[in-house]
Parts: sequence; structure tokens; C-alpha cells
Amino acid sequence: MNLIFFAIVLIAFLIAGWKQLAWLPNAEEPSPIEALSKAMIDSATGSVELALGLVGVMTLFLGLMKVAEAGGMLNILARLIRPLMVRLFPEVPPDHPAMGAMILNLSANALGLGNAATPFGIRAMQELDKLNPAKGTATNSMALFLAINTSSVTLLPTGVIALRAAAGSNDPAGILPTTLIATLASTAIAIVAAKVYQRFFKEGDPVEEAGPPEEKPGHDETPETDVQDPSGAYPLWVSITALGCLVALIPVTVVYGRIISPWIIPLIMVGFLGFGVARQVRVYEVFVDGAKEGFQVAIRIIPFLVAILVAVGMFRASGAMDIMVKWLGAVTTRFGLPAEALPMALMRPLSGSGAYGIMASIINDPAIGPDSYAGYLVTTLQGSTETTFYVLAVYYGAIQIRRIRHTLITALTADLAGIVFAVAACWYLFG
Repeated sequence: MNLIFFAIVLIAFLIAGWKQLAWLPNAEEPSPIEALSKAMIDSATGSVELALGLVGVMTLFLGLMKVAEAGGMLNILARLIRPLMVRLFPEVPPDHPAMGAMILNLSANALGLGNAATPFGIRAMQELDKLNPAKGTATNSMALFLAINTSSVTLLPTGVIALRAAAGSNDPAGILPTTLIATLASTAIAIVAAKVYQRFFKEGDPVEEAGPPEEKPGHDETPETDVQDPSGAYPLWVSITALGCLVALIPVTVVYGRIISPWIIPLIMVGFLGFGVARQVRVYEVFVDGAKEGFQVAIRIIPFLVAILVAVGMFRASGAMDIMVKWLGAVTTRFGLPAEALPMALMRPLSGSGAYGIMASIINDPAIGPDSYAGYLVTTLQGSTETTFYVLAVYYGAIQIRRIRHTLITALTADLAGIVFAVAACWYLFG
């Protein structure tokens, strides 16, 4: 990460400096170096505003997470899909709170809830860090979780569907099948890549001195679940039934996605609090206790966001992104990725707001529109790929991880797979 961060900044500086040497003074436009400086200041300011903007949603959902944990929901979810999770995360005990938190995060991402998934993910990282023998260095479980997080299966990209509808699409939900295909493929590749790459990135010594060992949560802290098994997992038929219900949701989301999406977040709050009441949890006190972490987490991630977003802002302002598009566009067009969609593919892992702006400009362009091949492609990319550098900065920043090992290369591999399969799916259905 150190080399990548420096390389982005250095490339941006060199390109802006080269342009400055050939620049002719123009009263209407700032010089390349002035534009670069302004982008740095604006990006630093924007990163702090972004972090503070997350305070509210983090406070809300971390409070709900605390209620779910106190009621035993995380243990129930973890036991429900224990056969899969144990194989994916062998270093994490099956009944550890990290299991349930990861499931909630991936479920929120699958439903296209955006920032609502972030607090669940941060909680999962905090729990995973309790199992980390080398504080400050990412574990295999952390790297795999973030790789799956950045490529997670998406059933309902609600925000993108709404934007397509606002742009006048005759088929706003038309990206559901292409998004599902792209994310299924990228998630599978993310898992394989993480397992392969971890062999070449050994776990090292702690970056900072570890504190006293964390106590494992006792089983008496949460109520016992109803269906039990000596192994700690539900009977196989229960897990199969739950998986069948999840699969059954796919056609439902395709047909009724626009109707369902506004109900999701209110139902989460009512459902979590109702679950807590049913489990005799003092929901108000527990919610407030969990919500206190929201502000603290948002403050901790500011330095990491500033570093990443300033580097990305410099890369865009220097014109480095435009140069990449110019050289790559002629090649990618032959493989179904037109030049007008290429900036979206390149920007998505770097900047969520930048990618969002590119997507909006493309589908609102009368010459392209949301229902053209390029329109379907850029909206599929928006719904099926994640802002990788942002996710790494926020999640690792929350637990002060500095050595990310193979996390970035795994996530970028998943991003590339998501782009390839998004192009393939859109080409097959709309090309």
C-alpha cells in the first residue's frame, strides 16, 4: 500500500509538472499545478466531510448491531450458515461475534444498502481484530472478508435503479440480472484469489505492541438459541431451508425490486428492535450504548480517508486518468468496453463519488441514455463493483491496520473480474 500510495501521488505530480512547463497563461483557467493544489485541498476537506457525514448512519446501525448482539442474533446467523463460514474463515471460531457481523454486512451489501452496510463491516473488523495475534497487520480472515465485501453478491442495487428511473429509463431494474451475474463471478474469484495470494504474503510481527489478550465472549452473555446441536450449529435441514429462502428472494427482487427497496431500512430497524424486545433486551439502553461508538469510529478513519482521497484527487486533476482512457480506450472497445464507459471502470475502485458522477453524466447524455448498451454497462458497473480504496481505508482505519498484506491485490483482482463479467453479461443481454 505504501508503494501504491506514493506511486499515485508521484505520477500525478509528474504529469501536472510536465503540463505546467508547456502551459500558456490563461486568465480563464488555472495552471496545471494550481489545479493540482486545489484538488488536494478540496479532497482533504471532502474526506473530513465524508467521515463526519457517516457519523449519523454509523451511530444508528452500530446501535442496532448492539441490540442484535445482546439478543443473540449474531450467534443465530453464524450458526445458521456455519458449514460455509467455517470453510471460508477457519481461523474464526464458529460462534464468535465476528461471524454474525460479517453476515449482516454482506446481507446489507446484497440488498444495496450502501452506507448502511459500513457499520456492520466495521463491527466485523473490530471483532476479527480481537483474534489478531499481530496487531496492526491484516490477518487472512480480514483480507478475505474485505475481498468478499468489495465484490459481494448484489440482489438489489436500489440506488442505481432509482438513478436509472430518474434518468427516464424504460427498464430501470434491467440491470438486476447483469449485476447478479457480475457479482456472483467476482465474489467466487475473490475467494479463490484470497486463498491463493495468502500463501505468498506471510503474517508478520505486530506493527504496534499488542495490548492484553481479549477475553472471548462468554456464552452466558446472550440468551441461548432455540434449536441447538452439540456441535454448535443448527441441523443441516435448517441451514438448507434458510439457503432455499435466500435463493427464492432472487426472482422476488427482480420482479418487485422497486416496491421492496423503500421498505428495507425501516424493516431492519423494526426487526432488530423487535427481536431485542422478544429476547428481553433493554433495547433503548443497549442501543444508546452501541451508538456511542459511531462518532469515535468516524474520527478514527479521517486520516486514512484523507490520504486515499487526496491521492485520488491528484490523479484525476493532473489528467493522468484522461491519459489512461486515451491509451486504453482503443483496445477495450474491441472487447465490449466502449471508450465512454472506460472512465467509469477505472474510477470505480478509486472514488465512489467520481464514479457516480461519471455514471450520471453518461446516462443523462441524450446521445447515450440509460437504455443504451453503454447506459446498461456503466450502471451495472456501479451496482456490481465497490470503491476498493475507500473500503480499505475505512475498515482498516477503524482498527488501525497498517500492513494490509494481500488485501489490495485480492480486491483489485475481484474488481477486474467484476468488470469482465459485467461486460460479458451486458454484451450478451443488451449488446
